[in-house]
Amino acid sequence: MKHFSPTSLFEERYGKTPDKTLDAAPPIPTTFNGTWETILSHRSVRSFLETPLPSGTLEWLIAAAQSAPSSCNLQLWSVVAVEDNARKARLADCSGQQDHVKQAPLLLVFLADMAMLHDFSSNIKTNSEGIDYIDIFLMAVMDATLAAQNIVIAAESMKLGTVYCGSIRNHPEEVIRELNLPPHVFPMVGLSVGYPDPERLPRIKPRLSQRAVLHRERYSNDNTLQAIADYDVIMSSFYRAYREGVTTWSKQSLARLHGPESLAGRDRLKEAILKQGILLK
Repeated sequence: MKHFSPTSLFEERYGKTPDKTLDAAPPIPTTFNGTWETILSHRSVRSFLETPLPSGTLEWLIAAAQSAPSSCNLQLWSVVAVEDNARKARLADCSGQQDHVKQAPLLLVFLADMAMLHDFSSNIKTNSEGIDYIDIFLMAVMDATLAAQNIVIAAESMKLGTVYCGSIRNHPEEVIRELNLPPHVFPMVGLSVGYPDPERLPRIKPRLSQRAVLHRERYSNDNTLQAIADYDVIMSSFYRAYREGVTTWSKQSLARLHGPESLAGRDRLKEAILKQGILLK
């Protein structure tokens, strides 16, 4: 991958309008290092080489995942590593037919997993009613997410590419059957991992200005509308380079939120979660 200076990495992350840089880089931290470069260089890779991962890579990635923080150290997550091509193809069928699910040598499906503690408490016949409350489910979601993101950073530091697959939730019952998930376990997100195709490596995708997301002392939305307008200009140029038919970030986002019909099947998530014995009290 191309190497950037700290300042250019910062400005690449926020993009530019034709006439100005919207988020000029602040002073560079004196301890700026390779970890910063890995994080700021992130891009979603959707085209992978057929090259298999070296032996031991999966286990080191899981060690990175388990090094993430865990709420109350309950460790309410687990992951299914899928390398079988036929299984990846079936998961792609219920995940929006995304090619990277089949193409990448490794697909990781991260799970909000309350089964271990539920089964343990049942085995020793102790009360664990608290596991049925929504806060525990949220803790499991956070644990799984933090673990997944640690893997993204670790993988990209190894020059691997990654891309999240939220569409694993489009048809959760099918994913649950395919992965043989027991009650109290729910698939949260997939992550494709492999060597990026250097001929199809995407640019760094700009993000909203810090004016839209950074609040000092108290929340204020005074700058939000202008920040969105500026971001639309930046993202219109980005989208034109990669796809047809997309106009602005704001229109794309609002279309995604239009109603249940725009949620690609995920309007049924609560029903699917309850079917897994996760009560959300």
